[in-house]
Amino acid sequence: MVDITSAGAPTRKPFVMRYPSVAIFLAILSLFTICVTVLGEGFGIGVVSTSFIKTLGKTLCLCLAALAMDLVWGYTGILSLGHMAFFGIGGYAIGMWLMYARTEVIVRESLSAAALPPTPQEISDGIATQIFGVVGASEFPPVWALAHSLPLQMAAIVIVPGLLALVFGWLAFRSRVTGVYLSILTQAMTLALSLYLFQNDSGLRGNNGLSGLQNLPGLEAVPQSKISILFFWASALALGLGYLLCAWVVSGKFGSVMRAIRDDESRVRFLGYSVEAYKLFVFSFTAVICGIAGALYYPQAGIINPAEVAPIASIYLAVWVAIGGRGRLYGAVIGAAFVSLLSTWFTGGQAPDVSLGFFTIQWVDWWTILLGLSFVAVTLFAPKGIGGLIDRFTEHRSPERHGADLGPDAGALREKEALE
Repeated sequence: MVDITSAGAPTRKPFVMRYPSVAIFLAILSLFTICVTVLGEGFGIGVVSTSFIKTLGKTLCLCLAALAMDLVWGYTGILSLGHMAFFGIGGYAIGMWLMYARTEVIVRESLSAAALPPTPQEISDGIATQIFGVVGASEFPPVWALAHSLPLQMAAIVIVPGLLALVFGWLAFRSRVTGVYLSILTQAMTLALSLYLFQNDSGLRGNNGLSGLQNLPGLEAVPQSKISILFFWASALALGLGYLLCAWVVSGKFGSVMRAIRDDESRVRFLGYSVEAYKLFVFSFTAVICGIAGALYYPQAGIINPAEVAPIASIYLAVWVAIGGRGRLYGAVIGAAFVSLLSTWFTGGQAPDVSLGFFTIQWVDWWTILLGLSFVAVTLFAPKGIGGLIDRFTEHRSPERHGADLGPDAGALREKEALE
């Protein structure tokens, strides 16, 4: 959209003004963040508990992962059942530094009373024994070589998921694997990673995972009520920037090519576009987004283990996007927030059991069945998801052309005829 200034020179409106839905989303997210901060225990009046603020912060991270899933599936047509693997890799990357730095503080304090100052090797051995003693080891595996450095581990949050997605995507897309076969391959990749992490010799403590991630080094005196708010702010900021970036990607020519690949990949290739390059970029880009989301999620969860990387987690992610409405960024956010919060309510024992006389429905056990039925119902009866309901209320009317041609040629369909 172009405006004409007083001098006659055309000016282009800012991106947010050209796409009101983006401005509305950012405004709602900002208002939500302010309200939670005011109602929270850390900096507010204490109406909202710290545990629930952590739940809300984790939900925002899941919404960011859902945005990535919508970009790769809803807009490009790649049903990936492995994106939560990248989410988990981001969590492991930041978790390694958190666990190393926190353990270093404990070891230094315990060795400070010794007659002689501890050597760097003694400190390193003490940290390794503390971390890996649970799996019967006392040395750092090679994967922990950079765990002492926060900048390097933060770089790993972006580089490792992006590089893994780049290699996997290059092998898959150059072979033109599509459809259900590609979905199975992504699921197999996730399963292989999960099984590897379950092994004690993986270097990541096997089934025990990484724990104590909520304890931030150097902030031991800061209560969890304030730390939870800080992470909540970071999660909200990441979601806002992620939404803005994803909206920018899908709004231009690149987004048009993505939709064209989703609708008819062969025709796009016939027109001369490098389909594989587009798919590879989207796959790697969304993997990085998931890695960042995971790095913000697990310090709020406090623990990460291989079960978080299991294929079922990626299937849940696809279900959230489908229920929210794929092909709509706000639909992905709504679906992830709605289902994850509802899941917390049902599985947390807050939902009352339903007695049928001969049988009692306990939602902790029946929630996954309800979620599966909801997914089937949405697929059959509401393929546009919750986002489709919003589209009905915000549907644009036909432009007021007052009988002008609706096409590029004279005699094209006119407004009155189009409305009949």
